[in-house]
Amino acid sequence: MTVSVPLVVLLGLAVVLAVRYLKLRLWMALICAVFGYLLAATTLAPDIDRALQAFLDWITPGP
Repeated sequence: MTVSVPLVVLLGLAVVLAVRYLKLRLWMALICAVFGYLLAATTLAPDIDRALQAFLDWITPGP
């Protein structure tokens, strides 16, 4: 699955807002990022990819 730049920017903005306003500590955000990076290398990655793609197909309007 190819992730578009706006999705990455939106998620990055959500992390910045969580760190700033929800009192999420920077080290907590870094741990979550490393966890996601390592999770992408597991055998669960294709299932997560399919679930994310299904969710994105559900929320975006079709042609």
